[in-house]
Amino acid sequence: MSKMLEEIREQPEALARTLEGALPAVAELRRALEGRRPRLIVLAARGTSDNAALFGRYLLEITTGIPVSLAAPSVLTLYDAPLDLEGALVVGISQSGESTDTNFVVERARRRGALTVGITNSAESTLARLPDHVLLVRAGKEESVAATKTYTGQLLLLYLVAQTLGGAIRERDLRRVPEWAAAALKLEPEIRRRAERYRFIEETVVVGRALNYANAFEFALKLMETCQVVAERFSSADFLHGPIAMVGLSFPVFLFTPAGATWPSLKQILEKLHARGAETLTITDRGNPEARQLAGRAIVVPARLPELYTPVPYIIPAQLLAAILAEEKGLDPDRPRGLRKVTRTL
Repeated sequence: MSKMLEEIREQPEALARTLEGALPAVAELRRALEGRRPRLIVLAARGTSDNAALFGRYLLEITTGIPVSLAAPSVLTLYDAPLDLEGALVVGISQSGESTDTNFVVERARRRGALTVGITNSAESTLARLPDHVLLVRAGKEESVAATKTYTGQLLLLYLVAQTLGGAIRERDLRRVPEWAAAALKLEPEIRRRAERYRFIEETVVVGRALNYANAFEFALKLMETCQVVAERFSSADFLHGPIAMVGLSFPVFLFTPAGATWPSLKQILEKLHARGAETLTITDRGNPEARQLAGRAIVVPARLPELYTPVPYIIPAQLLAAILAEEKGLDPDRPRGLRKVTRTL
């Protein structure tokens, strides 16, 4: 069994540890923000952590009303642009804490007047030392190159950041996230049966929107890293503005389809894909029976989930599918071709 699969299975416990362990640091951050509401939030990250940041952008803007930007590190690392970050909150996200350009952004932001936060899985890392405040993912060592448990831990900590800034995030709901993750893991036998169908795919599209847009990026990244599948990723809105033209008969498309505000546009996409004869597989939950009925095939998380909290339980079936599909293809998901666990760029 791969390390990737083992680490996927560890997520309920890792999430519970992360939540409990972060509460003192979150309380300290809340005190620091009293009377100092940021005018802007900037999230800096690379790779899987950048996908977590994309989720954070939607979450923070939806729940707090504060504008959020995803940092372009080269603005600082290559051009040394004199950004005015006074009154901003800058959050660096890195599973290893050793992402060179992410750390550079945090260091420069602190010098230029921002309040800085680091989110990392390593208490001994550079990112744990640089910022004003540190929130630790407590996932334990992640050995597989393909990040899984650190990604969901980062999402959970971003919920806590949103809560600290006044977002309507209830602690009792956050305490259910490990339970919902455990429910998603129960789908492994079904996903193992389904994976064989996709053994020979070489290209695909992954579609999500809003809070699950980041999951579309993350699932596509896992398919590229571990399965050597060319995986494009789109929001359902962008997909209709041209890229849907690539889809024809039997073309595989994966979709994240929660109930709620994004469902009407996702339903429209499904109807158009079916008219084209595409092969669709949706990841949904019991709260959206219409998605189960409309989809060609559906992986249904056995719980009724509020849309706000779907990203963690929804990505777990996708992680499982990527890990198992890699094995079906005769690949080692723990050692993707040409990749290392820590990547340093400037």
